[in-house]
Amino acid sequence: MRASAGNPSPDLFFEASAAYQRTEALRAALELDLFTAIGEGRGSAAALAAHCSASEKGIRVLCDYLAFVGFLSKESGCYALTPDSAAFLDRRSPAYMGGTLEFLHTDTLRKGYANLAAAVRKGGTVQSPGGLTDPEHPDWVRFAKVMAPMMALPAQLAAQLIDRPLDARLEVLDIAAGHGLYGIEVAKRFPGAQIHGLDWPRVLEVAQENARLAGIAQRYYTIAGSAFEVPLGGEYDVVLIPNFLHHFGVETCTAFLRRVHKALKPGGLALTVEFVPNEDRLSPPFPATFALAMLVATADGDAFTFAELDRMFRNAGFSRNTLHALEPSAQQAILSHK
Repeated sequence: MRASAGNPSPDLFFEASAAYQRTEALRAALELDLFTAIGEGRGSAAALAAHCSASEKGIRVLCDYLAFVGFLSKESGCYALTPDSAAFLDRRSPAYMGGTLEFLHTDTLRKGYANLAAAVRKGGTVQSPGGLTDPEHPDWVRFAKVMAPMMALPAQLAAQLIDRPLDARLEVLDIAAGHGLYGIEVAKRFPGAQIHGLDWPRVLEVAQENARLAGIAQRYYTIAGSAFEVPLGGEYDVVLIPNFLHHFGVETCTAFLRRVHKALKPGGLALTVEFVPNEDRLSPPFPATFALAMLVATADGDAFTFAELDRMFRNAGFSRNTLHALEPSAQQAILSHK
């Protein structure tokens, strides 16, 4: 427990200095497939050690640590999954998120944080000229392959915000489609929707496969190339912009949104998904800390407040913008009307 206000304590310093230990404990547990083994009923250190080809002592130490930080519970010497771990860390769960570490812990991010002081001095990534925004960066293929479990819920919730008749024949552009889930969820909600996914060629291969698995491949089309350069086509009823704007600076985003505005039909709608911090930039927790990831991974990216996003969209020609929570996810949606 930290000292009360007014009584200096080094607790926060020690917690921050040791935070990497929690990350590596989680990575080790996933590498050993420990959560799945516990979910299958192997609760003792001995049973887990035999199953994971590890030492009993090593398993005990790791599991005790995981129980202390909240990933496991322990009773009478046996370990069990917490509800959160059962939902997201047991490989048998449809919501399993362990694979997302392949992107969340990619070298671009890990090395970026290792050089954080240099990024602070520069005001952006020192990994390469554009970091994650370099043309056809291979990390986006990883993103498309592994991040679907994390994006499934906000994609479903975002699709529900589109206020059009369910039998409407919609032309929908999904920019930086990635895994394709945002466009796919729109296609599932609107059987008459035609989805046009835009991304780098290798990324679109993943989106096309996801569209096939979702049963909407016949309504899924692709546009390969840079969202800033390739012809967008149109006119579209809806343009989806999921998790894209935060990679760029205000001027670049505004110029890009002018392209989106031009591609929309009169009365068309842009649906943007972002991590949007409050005006104080200190809350809610995940959006408030997201800007740091953009500092180390991109040249000009940031986490934009709604006031900043509203100004960008208005400067690009949009008439009205509204902010919508996508709870319980940490993301929010911005609906922008042409």
